[in-house]
Amino acid sequence: MQTASKKVVNGWAMYDWASSSYNLVITSTIFPTYFEAVAVDDATISKTTVTFLGRQFENTALYNYAIALAMFIVAWMSPILSSIADYRGNKKKFLNFFLTMGSFACAFMYFFDGSTLELGLVAMIIACVGFWGGQVFYNSFLPEIAAVEDRDRVSAKGFAYGYVGSVLLQLICFVFVLMHDTFGITEGKGSQISFLLVGIWWWAFGQYSLRRLPKPVPAGSGDQHNILSKGYKELRKVWTQVKQLPKLKRFLLAFFFYNMGVQTVMLVATLYGKSELLIPTENLIIAILIIQLIAIPGAYAISWISSKIGNLKTLMALVIMWIGVCVIAYLLPEGGIYEFYAVGALVGFVMGGIQSLSRSTHAKLIPETKDTVSFFSFYDVTEKMAAVVGIFSFGFITELSGSQRNSVLTLTVFFVIGLLLLFYANAAKSKTV
Repeated sequence: MQTASKKVVNGWAMYDWASSSYNLVITSTIFPTYFEAVAVDDATISKTTVTFLGRQFENTALYNYAIALAMFIVAWMSPILSSIADYRGNKKKFLNFFLTMGSFACAFMYFFDGSTLELGLVAMIIACVGFWGGQVFYNSFLPEIAAVEDRDRVSAKGFAYGYVGSVLLQLICFVFVLMHDTFGITEGKGSQISFLLVGIWWWAFGQYSLRRLPKPVPAGSGDQHNILSKGYKELRKVWTQVKQLPKLKRFLLAFFFYNMGVQTVMLVATLYGKSELLIPTENLIIAILIIQLIAIPGAYAISWISSKIGNLKTLMALVIMWIGVCVIAYLLPEGGIYEFYAVGALVGFVMGGIQSLSRSTHAKLIPETKDTVSFFSFYDVTEKMAAVVGIFSFGFITELSGSQRNSVLTLTVFFVIGLLLLFYANAAKSKTV
């Protein structure tokens, strides 16, 4: 196959531009710090304790549990939805559904404050389901629009667009949060306005992207009744194929373990810096911007490296770097602002690269097929279940030990297992990537 036109490729990448605003503003910067500030019973007694459903939680642990629940929901429902989408060729409709649901939930977060904890958690979970639920359909377009030799480059382009777009919106949001006095509002209201802006940005640019994506070709034919059972049959058929592809099967197993660490770091970095390392909010913002800006050249640089030494060997090097990140983060002193910046720069370089390269590696390893969504559903379920285990473990160990540092150190175990499994995948006798 040939790579699609520049208009189609750019249109595909623009969805990352649209949706990454959620990943940065809601997942990484403004929402976590806002949640920690408002999700407190009585700040004069404890700045970290909050009651939910009759039980007291560490607010950071409650945040992690809510994200883990959202990931579990996505992991449970995406295989059948993706199989149906492949069978009927309507994955653009599914993508539109999830982006609309997620963006509206972000906008609804505008009404979340200390008196509406339940509302805020529900909106947060729905937004998370919308973002990650849509990713499987978005990712599955990659093998349809890019030839095998171009998939690393096109995947990197998507992440680069995402980082640029999210940083632009983040800067707009910072104006309302950091210069709130100029507008006659509180810092909290500035945060709420940011959530509303994310919803608008995500939906508007998402629609722009959808209009430029190609119409998928249905993988199924004939009787359209009992589509639910047909979806399960399609999924079982893909699983049978995966079992016959040793390198793909081993890669997904390795991805499951190292992605536990990657997803957890991405989701808890801000809360770790704020509550464990006592980094001021302004410095956290600078660190997050460093991560985003370095991630752009990082994604392209790692794509170039993979073209020289291969995807799996590059992934091994990246996982080793992630192990180093976890060890350094564990040793960081309280208030170590410049040390935190340095770790942020390293995270930025490896974060975009490992996500982009993992996606394109999977796209290279799947066979030529119309069932691209179903194949990417395995990738998606692997990613989400890894996040569930990683984030839940992080929150549980934090509550058990009373320190997020111990949770960070535990992540190295996931990365080490993932590294060993990558060696195992690289040894498989099948196509080289």
